[in-house]
Amino acid sequence: MSYVDVAPASLLARGPADREVTEGAWRVRWDRVAGDPAELVRGHMAPDLDFHTSGSTGESLCWRRGREAAWREAGLLADLVAEDRPGAVVSFVPPVHIYGALATLLLPARLGAPVWYRKSFFGPMPEVESSRVLVVATPWIFTLLLQHLDWVRRFERVTVLHSSAMLPDTAGQLRAEVGGDRLGVVEILGSTETGGIATRRWATGAPGPWTLFPDVTFADRPEGAGSGEDSPLVVRSPRLAYRPGAAPPRQASTGDLVRRRDERTFDLVGRSSRLVKVNGRRVNLDDRERVLRAAIDCADLALVPVADPVIGEHVDLLVVAPGRTLADLDLAAGFAAMGMRPRKVHLVPGIDRSETGKLRYRQPTITADAEVAT
Repeated sequence: MSYVDVAPASLLARGPADREVTEGAWRVRWDRVAGDPAELVRGHMAPDLDFHTSGSTGESLCWRRGREAAWREAGLLADLVAEDRPGAVVSFVPPVHIYGALATLLLPARLGAPVWYRKSFFGPMPEVESSRVLVVATPWIFTLLLQHLDWVRRFERVTVLHSSAMLPDTAGQLRAEVGGDRLGVVEILGSTETGGIATRRWATGAPGPWTLFPDVTFADRPEGAGSGEDSPLVVRSPRLAYRPGAAPPRQASTGDLVRRRDERTFDLVGRSSRLVKVNGRRVNLDDRERVLRAAIDCADLALVPVADPVIGEHVDLLVVAPGRTLADLDLAAGFAAMGMRPRKVHLVPGIDRSETGKLRYRQPTITADAEVAT
């Protein structure tokens, strides 16, 4: 795969929604820009940037971010990776999403580093001259890096910027292969509506707490939600997105449930939409999916909440395994690892996900001839 050289001004003028920007494979040499890159951004990027939610938690909606707020947030991301001193950026995150617009388009400008971008999982890795590289990633990128260990091992330091609530097990596998002294993972928690709101650096062992971005604070919590208790994550930030034609909100709820440690840090319990109670026990579907992926050899899988006439809530397991039947999969080992058995298992041709891997609100269609195990 060849990367087309694009001038910074041309990239900014096209904008994050441009098809050639999102679908192409390109390189921008921010390291060769003379003068202040902020002036290029202000002179060529549109003053308002529109992004759409993935539809993973409801109807897809348009949310607007001001160019200046996006530029400030790119600076915050640059601060997070500064200690690793990346000399180049390799991104796989489409700029059509707010995370991609910030980390793929603007972060390299903040770092003054060349950036290579491609959306595809397939193809050769770019020839990067720097000994220290920042990889802008979605969860599946860890699998890609494991497939290209020779490329990863060329570098003195690889920093992975990851925006998702939970790291896949492949992150640990990659760290074991290349060593913690050469691999760093910086996690970002946020959404289309809020932008980045919290971060943490991943290390071996149990993950540490999340820390709010410097310009983010907890909003007033419901009465009685004290430290150490679970409460919805509601934040205030000068970078909150707003609906076109409406004023920016004073605060925003992320849809996450957290346990606050102090005024700046918290533990993430899980996304509210991914927490269900089965037989009175709270189940984090994201966590259980991570365990299942390590135990079941399949192309994709997802746990989806379903209504149960007896106990109220339950979960079904969707499995994608082309050319195989459910009998070919070691489901029993998966259920033992996750500590529960789904209500039903459906063998489906595919699972509807956003480009960043989120399960969409509209669940995959279960056809009449789908294989089901109870």
